[in-house]
Amino acid sequence: MTATGHHPPRRLPIRMCARCQRFTQNPVLVHEHHGATGPGFNVYACEECAPHYPPPTDELSALADTPSG
Repeated sequence: MTATGHHPPRRLPIRMCARCQRFTQNPVLVHEHHGATGPGFNVYACEECAPHYPPPTDELSALADTPSG
């Protein structure tokens, strides 16, 4: 915050589309890559390419669907 009490303008996220390699100001999260030994990363696509990716899956939901026995 500045001395006048105003916040600086918010910086818009700019990401590169994983499919067409164009930069977009409206990125869509299409995949979360989890790292086993370190931090993971997110994969983004532009709004035009996002429908070409399958919907994100939740790995923990797969564990809940496993029959216990």
